Amino acid sequence: MIGTALVETTIGVSDFEKATGFYGGILGLKVLSETPNEIVYQSGANSRLEIYKTEMAGTNKATYATWEVGDIATEVEALQASGIKFEHYDLPDSKLEGDIHVMHDGAEKAAWFKDPDGNILCLHQ
Repeated sequence: MIGTALVETTIGVSDFEKATGFYGGILGLKVLSETPNEIVYQSGANSRLEIYKTEMAGTNKATYATWEVGDIATEVEALQASGIKFEHYDLPDSKLEGDIHVMHDGAEKAAWFKDPDGNILCLHQ
């Protein structure tokens, strides 16, 4: 049944070389399988993220994938050290502390960034 099936995030990219440098290099995801037109990465114990080549890369204006992290400040700092620039959004019930959006009186934190194609990704705590 679909409710018990593994969900895999699928993200379109235009340039495999740039995308693999980003997802495998900067983000440090491990390759599970690879074909000339797609790469499936492991993230966490049971999560997968697939990239595939498409002309439609970067056209989605919403978040593609969110990673639940234990210490968002440390993750943001590590990605900044790798050259990642974070996005800032005007969100209700949110204040910006550096590159981290703090919401619901500090009960929730998020930071958004983009891959080389402009696909939106998120860290959440």
